[in-house]
Amino acid sequence: MSSVVLKNLIKSYDGKKNIIDNINLEIKDKEFIVLVGSSGCGKSTILRLISGLEDITEGEILIDNKVVNNIHPKDRDIAFVFQSYALYPHMSVYDNIAFGLKMRKYDKKIIDEKVKDVAKALNLEELLNRKPRQLSGGQRQRVALGRAIVRNPKVFLMDEPLSNLDANLRVQMRSEIKKLHQKLQTTFIYVTHDQTEALTMGNRIVVLDKGKIQQADTPNEIYNNPKNKFVAGFIGQMNFIDVNIVDGRFSIEGTEFSTQKNVNGNVTIGIRAEKMISGDCTLSVPVDIFEMTGGEKIVYFYLNGSKCCAKVPMDYEFAQSITLKISPNDMYFFNNDSGEVI
Repeated sequence: MSSVVLKNLIKSYDGKKNIIDNINLEIKDKEFIVLVGSSGCGKSTILRLISGLEDITEGEILIDNKVVNNIHPKDRDIAFVFQSYALYPHMSVYDNIAFGLKMRKYDKKIIDEKVKDVAKALNLEELLNRKPRQLSGGQRQRVALGRAIVRNPKVFLMDEPLSNLDANLRVQMRSEIKKLHQKLQTTFIYVTHDQTEALTMGNRIVVLDKGKIQQADTPNEIYNNPKNKFVAGFIGQMNFIDVNIVDGRFSIEGTEFSTQKNVNGNVTIGIRAEKMISGDCTLSVPVDIFEMTGGEKIVYFYLNGSKCCAKVPMDYEFAQSITLKISPNDMYFFNNDSGEVI
């Protein structure tokens, strides 16, 4: 078993502000879980607390049902893959991968077998004698992964490992890491600020903000049923529009809409960018600007004073104005005070 449990976890550097604020999370054996959020939300700090690189202020961390708060990092049987690769520049690829095994006094023959097996799995066989400076970014990242894999740890911690790679290489490495997880059948805890990585890689996503968990669920559930305005806005492109609902009716740019929800007063409604031309209520608004993204266009405009956008096909025609087709069935309603979904 390689489960990880965080119980009432708190981290504070000054005793006043909690960087991690009473987090409770159970990560199941063999799960690929992604921690996602903006810079400063605490996601990387959580990894460092799990690994033992930083001390906990309050709470407990359990690995395989064993409290590890006071266990030294090297004894937690965890592998950490860093954003910066953290390779030894004076060592060859072979020696970088073998380093952890040598520190644990493995037999030379066993080390050689393990390193070559990992090199074959990661397509590094031809690079074993090279130094890190002779490698591309993608190759260095594979070496960093190899160094982690070769030890066969209970848990893999990955802190934005793809952020230094170009866009095409990130897509390729996402696929390789997912295949790696399927092959190794162990627990992966992956940190990113990239919502695409989160949605495509994780069995479960944990959305963090200001040291608190906003929502933890499957990618599908988080995208389609966000619990609050923060989650809705962080995962995917969501438009937020202020409206006043009276007896179930409200207007957007003069066009009347109605809802069956028991909602009245000033609220914020949310509509996904891809749902702006698929409904049954039509309204036309001036176009501000638009962007070409290859397979689609993103068109920007204003609704009730809020800047919004629509994702439309490349052949979708518009000039100075765009015709939107919106359905109340595609709308989310958020409480203005709490931000919670209504």
